[in-house]
Amino acid sequence: METDVVRSHTAAGTVQTARKSKLAIASAKIRKDWQLYTLLILPIIYLLIFKYGPMVGNVIAFRRFMPGGNIYGEEWVGLHYFNMFINDPVFWNVFKNTLMLGGLGLLFTFPMPIIFALLLNEVKSRKFKKFVQTASYLPHFLSIVIIAGMILQLTAINGSINALVEFFTGSKITFMQQAEWFRTIYISSEIWQGMGWGAILYLAALTTIDDSLYEAAKIDGANRWKQTLHITIPGILPTIVTLLILNIGSFMAVGFEKVLLLYNPLTYETSDVISTYLYRIGLESNNFSYATAIGLFESLIGLILVLTANSISRKLTERSLW
Repeated sequence: METDVVRSHTAAGTVQTARKSKLAIASAKIRKDWQLYTLLILPIIYLLIFKYGPMVGNVIAFRRFMPGGNIYGEEWVGLHYFNMFINDPVFWNVFKNTLMLGGLGLLFTFPMPIIFALLLNEVKSRKFKKFVQTASYLPHFLSIVIIAGMILQLTAINGSINALVEFFTGSKITFMQQAEWFRTIYISSEIWQGMGWGAILYLAALTTIDDSLYEAAKIDGANRWKQTLHITIPGILPTIVTLLILNIGSFMAVGFEKVLLLYNPLTYETSDVISTYLYRIGLESNNFSYATAIGLFESLIGLILVLTANSISRKLTERSLW
């Protein structure tokens, strides 16, 4: 009995000593590089004021908020607003649309920069490679308003796309007035706008792969496809996994600005997503508590997706964000 007590006291003392040692090492590092740590002050203040501070406002999802009244709501209503959107068929339609656009984006938009980077990596002509890179980067720097305007002009009844359609079929399609075309147009524009810019990280990751691996593979008789499959892709896999987890985290955050600029009441069936629904409910109808409840639900889904994706990645590939 006394031996067990002594052992427990010894273990507790060892843990306490280890904690003190870690604190001493941390404080020594801070004293040594205090100039570098001072650079963190402004970013931390920014995060506290503009990121963490506004999170307090989520309390109005459980309180009845009246414009002009208390910023934290007038009275406690509990889960009233959550019950409202759970029983709202319009919400579940926009939720489905958000999942569809997010899923299609993950399925088509995410792999395209990887494929594009792998193709560029095989180009031998440096001038042609630079030209393709520059041309593919440009759409990323265009304003969303300009992108939306270009899409509306191209898909207009007298636009370039309809000119080709009429040439081959003899008829025209009202793309932006038919709900079934919205997802195709949106995902296509996302690929065009983000493919070149998204390939930058993968091209940077490709430069870190040791050339001796390719030389050894050539000696072993591996062709370009086998080299890509067994050397190139495993070499950029950590980058792919990291970006995939981040993309899954923003799965529910379908681009608000582009959807808002492109959609109309005729395409609400497939184009209306949670962010645009929140805009109409919160800012146009002044139902801030209801909009906050939906936004909180959306954020919770995003958090669960990130944690799940990180856990699965850690088990399957032994790579994760944390």
